[in-house]
Amino acid sequence: MIPRYTPTDFAELWSADARYATWLEVELAACEAMEADGRVPKGTAAEIRGKNLRLDSARIEEIEKTTKHDVIAFLTHVEELAGPSARFLHLGMTSSDVLDSSLAVLLTRATDKILQRTDDYIVALESRVREHRMTPMIGRSHGIHAEPVTFGVVLAGHLAEAKRARTRLRAAREEIAVGKIAGAVGTYAHLTPEIERHALSALGLHFETVSTQVVARDRHAALFSAMALLAASIERLATNVRHWQRTEVAEAEERFTAGQKGSSAMPHKRNPILSENLCGLARVVRAAVVPALEDVALWHERDISHSSVERMIAPDVTATMAFMLDRARGLVEGLVVYPKGMQKNLDRSGGLFFSEGVLLAMVKKGRPRQAAYEIVQRSAMRAFSGDGTFRENLKSDSDVLAVLTGAEIDEAFSLDHALAHCGAICDRALVMG
Repeated sequence: MIPRYTPTDFAELWSADARYATWLEVELAACEAMEADGRVPKGTAAEIRGKNLRLDSARIEEIEKTTKHDVIAFLTHVEELAGPSARFLHLGMTSSDVLDSSLAVLLTRATDKILQRTDDYIVALESRVREHRMTPMIGRSHGIHAEPVTFGVVLAGHLAEAKRARTRLRAAREEIAVGKIAGAVGTYAHLTPEIERHALSALGLHFETVSTQVVARDRHAALFSAMALLAASIERLATNVRHWQRTEVAEAEERFTAGQKGSSAMPHKRNPILSENLCGLARVVRAAVVPALEDVALWHERDISHSSVERMIAPDVTATMAFMLDRARGLVEGLVVYPKGMQKNLDRSGGLFFSEGVLLAMVKKGRPRQAAYEIVQRSAMRAFSGDGTFRENLKSDSDVLAVLTGAEIDEAFSLDHALAHCGAICDRALVMG
């Protein structure tokens, strides 16, 4: 994590202090479960809690220089602070019982924060969809004018995509909320399933169905994949904003605030820097998917090839995802929309986007489709080359007039007809979960 792209709550969540505090949560939950099972004297966990241990990250890391083992260093420090009662911690447990259960706690907390931000991003999109549900603009395929849409419909597509991403993230959150306290190879050799169930329940976790020394890593891969899809959906919106803001397009732009500067050399510049930043950060989030997938295949009951990967991608990707959502929400809320610019671009094609309407009108009047296509295209290509307008060309073409009247040609040039269902499309996106 670097401070520039790390929200404050994520810096705290993934700090060394928070990590060790979570490890202690796991150890004490396991201790309480063992007390209930009669393996540990009653009140042991409460006694340790009552000492309000002030874990020293620097001290743990100092001990680790000797032990070369982070969990042993942690337990050694806890024993320094807690005294004799600490001997009852970690009974029958292996390091991954602590590490995987605490990682599950931290990842679920991180995902909950991301889900809240996703909700806020969706609310921002919903507001702009309602605002522009019937604001006409040209639709584009291959970057070329196609047929009319509304800006609300375009944003509704992004809204629907964000909601699908949220659904995936919610499912991944449930998959990742799984720990294990099952011993060295997951067989409860010195523990019991009931101890595990009791301890994990206190941590808000479920138990792994069949654990080895670790929780299965397909769960983690699902979470990173869900975040990558959410990042990709934000990137698609950001890419569109970058296009809309181009000088030649000028349909919408990022809010340019008082005192903001666009270029060190050119005072006139207003650049889509937020959108470009989002496109770049999406690459970082997406890049974690392959390492997460490669972590799934571990040797036998466990190796530690996944550990170094997760120490990097868990904080980096969740923090970056949260930052992206904060920025994307602000981008949507502040997006400056230019309906006049959209109308200007609609007008640029001189009605060429009504070509399908004319084609279908001829087909309905009995003309074979391919023959009608060639006739309509002929008038369109003349207009493209600057030879008359599309409507004028159609009205002067004897092959067209043999099928359609002038009034029927005019009727095919109806923007209201083209946009008749756009409001319903927006409403559909707004009501979906």
